[in-house]
Amino acid sequence: MNSSYAYLLWCRDFAHTTAVAREDGDVVGFVTGYLRPDAPDVLMVWQVAVDASQRGRGVAGKLLGHLLDRLVPEGVRYLETTITADNTASIKLFSALARDRGTELARSELFGAELFPDAHLGEDLYRIGPFAAPGVVAGEAAAAPRPAD
Repeated sequence: MNSSYAYLLWCRDFAHTTAVAREDGDVVGFVTGYLRPDAPDVLMVWQVAVDASQRGRGVAGKLLGHLLDRLVPEGVRYLETTITADNTASIKLFSALARDRGTELARSELFGAELFPDAHLGEDLYRIGPFAAPGVVAGEAAAAPRPAD
């Protein structure tokens, strides 16, 4: 868990790539992410959290969908996240996201367990995409612009 200070900084500096779910004025879930500096068409989702009272109601999926609906028109084509092999809920969440968006999911090792000094499990990279540009149906190529007359 991160400190409240870290979350305040995150919300200030990465508000555009963060989404919050509220119910009756209370925060019941959030997703935090950022655009990768070396690949600005990639949204790196750092954390997804949903209050226990809201689990199983689709809050996490709706938050991710909302974030993608905002960012894909701005040029985001891929979503990346890391997941430990024992986190079945996150694996299901991101697998469903890829399926529901009609795109691919690729998994590969990113950080092996040996890199963590605190007995942390290894983190696998999940890469989802490409997401279709606005106005383009998944699987179709965008029409080439017509030359001016």
